[in-house]
Amino acid sequence: MLNLQLKVPAETARRLKKVLEYTQNQETFAENIIAYQIAEMKKGNLNMRLDLKQFEEKYQMNSEIFYREFVQGKLEDTEDYMVWAGLYEMLEKNKTRLQELV
Repeated sequence: MLNLQLKVPAETARRLKKVLEYTQNQETFAENIIAYQIAEMKKGNLNMRLDLKQFEEKYQMNSEIFYREFVQGKLEDTEDYMVWAGLYEMLEKNKTRLQELV
């Protein structure tokens, strides 16, 4: 059994308590929340991969190679490169978070 403390506004807490009252199986409810978060993270990762692909095609370079060279200071700090590096970092962070949930 998990005793979970959430810091949410009173109205949100009230509504969540009502949902839990109507829920037959709280295990299923919790699993559905986790599954939803996993699905949202996968969608986010897909969108970031699509954005990264645009940079890869534009600059004819794999994102992993680009990122390694960027952090080593071998590439300029252009706006595109900074956005590209940020996207790559976000994707890597999301992939780690996703692995923790599955």
